[in-house]
Amino acid sequence: MKKITVFTPTYNRAFCLGQLYDSLLRQATRDFCWLIIDDGSTDTTKELVASWIAQNEIEITYIYQSNLGMHGAYNTAYATINTELNVCIDSDDYLTDNAIEKIVGFWELYGNDKYAGIVGLDVLNDGAILGKRMPVGLKNASLEDLYYKYHITGDKKLVFRTEIVKKYPKYPIFEGESFVPLGSLYLQIDKEYTLLCLNEALCVVEYLEDGSTRNIFRQYMKHPKGFRYSRVIELKYSKYFKVRFKALIHYISSSIIIKEYNFFKNNNFLLTMLALPFGVLLNYYIRYRNR
Repeated sequence: MKKITVFTPTYNRAFCLGQLYDSLLRQATRDFCWLIIDDGSTDTTKELVASWIAQNEIEITYIYQSNLGMHGAYNTAYATINTELNVCIDSDDYLTDNAIEKIVGFWELYGNDKYAGIVGLDVLNDGAILGKRMPVGLKNASLEDLYYKYHITGDKKLVFRTEIVKKYPKYPIFEGESFVPLGSLYLQIDKEYTLLCLNEALCVVEYLEDGSTRNIFRQYMKHPKGFRYSRVIELKYSKYFKVRFKALIHYISSSIIIKEYNFFKNNNFLLTMLALPFGVLLNYYIRYRNR
C-alpha cells in the first residue's frame, strides 16, 4: 500500500488540473496515489483524467459525484482513503517537486500516534511564503495555537493521519447550500492532537487578493447554515475568548439570515447579550454589502 493519498476536489477545472498532474509526475518518489473527487463537473474533466489513467504513470482513482461543494468532496475523500496519510491539493494548486519525499521522510522520522499529522508551508508561484513561517525550533502545535498563540499568518498545508480524520463526524450537508468551512473539523482535531511542524514549502498556491472580501459576504448570504455550523464548533471547541466571541457575533448574524432567532440556546446568556448588538449590526452590514 502507498504511504500517502493526494486528494483533489475539483469542479470544472479541466483547464488547470494538468499543472497538478505534471507536478505529481515530477515527484522523486511514487509512494503516493492520487484521488480525484469530481464534484459534478460538466467540462472535460472526466475525459482528461481517463487519458492520464491510460498513461499509467501514477496510481489514480477517479470518483464522480453530484455537486455537494468542497466539504462534500472532503467527506467522500475521507470515506475512500485507506493510506496512512492524506493531503488535499486543490485543483488550481500543485506540489513542489520534492513535497511527497519531504512529507514521507519527515513523518517516518518523527511521526507517531501522538500527532494528527504535519503542517507545512504554502508558497506563491514566485516562491514567496504565504503568510509567515512557523517559529524556528517549534516541534509541534495545534493549528489554532499557530494562528493565535504564535501569530502565524497565511494558509498552511495540512497533512493528516487518515485514521484521525475518520474519527470525527462528517461535514454536514445542508439542503440548498454547498459550503461548510473546513476549519470546523480541524478545530475538533486540535482538542486532542497537535501537528508536527515542517517549515518547508509543500504546495504552490494560486492566491488572488482581488475580490476575496467581496466574495466572502456573498458566501455568508448563500450558505448561512454552513457558516452557523462552523460558529457552533468554534464556540464549543476554541480555547481563545476572542475566537468564541467573534463566532458568537457571526452565529447571531447567520441565525438572522436563516430566520431562527433563538440566539440563547448556546447556554451562554451573558456573552450572548453582549454579542447581540454586534451580531445584528454585522447582519445589516452583510446585507448592505450584498445589495
